[in-house]
Amino acid sequence: MLGSLTKGLPVPVQIIHWVIIVNLVVQCLYGSYMVFFVVTGGHTGPLGGAANEIPFELMMTRRLYASETWIAITGLSLYIGVIEILPRILRK
Repeated sequence: MLGSLTKGLPVPVQIIHWVIIVNLVVQCLYGSYMVFFVVTGGHTGPLGGAANEIPFELMMTRRLYASETWIAITGLSLYIGVIEILPRILRK
């Protein structure tokens, strides 16, 4: 289903299409991994009340990774929407 609209395109364009998608998915996974497992201050998952105990620098680092993750998720959503979903809607 994904990429069905790019089948008629030249192979280099299809490769670029999939490189963009894979890159954005990897960024989403890496950012989520950093936020929830690496930059945690000894806690795994959402911090909740433990957020008051984490040093400021660690919290800012975690927030930057979270922002990077949301930007990647937004970029992936927009890219798939414009490249895959919008043409299907306009065809009808």
